[in-house]
Amino acid sequence: MSTPTPSLASGPSTVLELALRLKSRRDEAQGIVAFELIDPAGAALPPFEAGSHLLVECAPGVVRSYSLCNAPSQRSAYLIGVLREPQSRGGSVAVHERWQVGQTVRVSRPRNHFPLAEGDGRVLLLAGGIGITPLLAMAEHLSAQGRPFELHYGTRTAAHAAFVERLRCAPFANSVHIHHDDGPPEQAFDAARVIGAPGAGDHLYACGPAGYLAHVMQTAEGLGWPAAQLHQELFQASGELVVAGDAPFEIVVANRGVTVQVPADETALQALTRAGIDVMWSCEQGVCGSCVTAVLEGRPDHRDQYLTEADRTRNDCFMPCCSRSLTPRLVIEV
Repeated sequence: MSTPTPSLASGPSTVLELALRLKSRRDEAQGIVAFELIDPAGAALPPFEAGSHLLVECAPGVVRSYSLCNAPSQRSAYLIGVLREPQSRGGSVAVHERWQVGQTVRVSRPRNHFPLAEGDGRVLLLAGGIGITPLLAMAEHLSAQGRPFELHYGTRTAAHAAFVERLRCAPFANSVHIHHDDGPPEQAFDAARVIGAPGAGDHLYACGPAGYLAHVMQTAEGLGWPAAQLHQELFQASGELVVAGDAPFEIVVANRGVTVQVPADETALQALTRAGIDVMWSCEQGVCGSCVTAVLEGRPDHRDQYLTEADRTRNDCFMPCCSRSLTPRLVIEV
């Protein structure tokens, strides 16, 4: 991903600093529910930037990352939209089935791995499915700044499109274009036409599933967009990232004086957790960036979908939730 490496921290229990009250839940689209979280005492919430997300305790021991989709200027509540994943590993199902208005939800302070760049060039916001959530906050922020932009939002059907009424009533409604895969041909998403040739100060932000992002990024690159002007956030991994039969290796946790063996059928994160080493994590799929860990020696086998090529070339960090080692030993610091 074209986003900065997050600061390192300890396990998820130490970063879920805020205990918020669930003020409301609302069905937004087929399979998507919006949840509004507030401070129980009515205090202003910590500020956040467009593109930020929260680590959220969906159920005891289950932590996931969800983008904030309200305007960054709004300090009275946090709004997240959660898609019930057909192949859920427990997070989205717990949120949909267990969360009730009035209950307490533990979350982290907002963190941003998907920031907007400064400047006055053209801004394209391209969303696929639930990927609309961080781009909603971006649209609100750009509109408040008076910066021109286009938001293109694609879904399989109209029934799968969330926050549509909000978009239709927004002050930036004229900048919004909605596309449905089953809609008439004239409203179909034409990536090449929408993206066009890049200007010097233009930036493109895309969020959605892997296939959508691949199409957008390949189209933009084919049109001559430089990598520095392309930004993406993947909402779920495109496949299994841990391969059965991988070679075992060892991890030396330098600042703890601990050596951990990682067998072929276990991830580095699982092995570290088993050894009592806390590493902050969320998605366990190499997508969110929460578990990025410093590497002091050795060569990681990067299998994530978060780090940039520059990050990987430096060999100074890796994501233990999915990546392994190309050397028999990795020396890390947590």
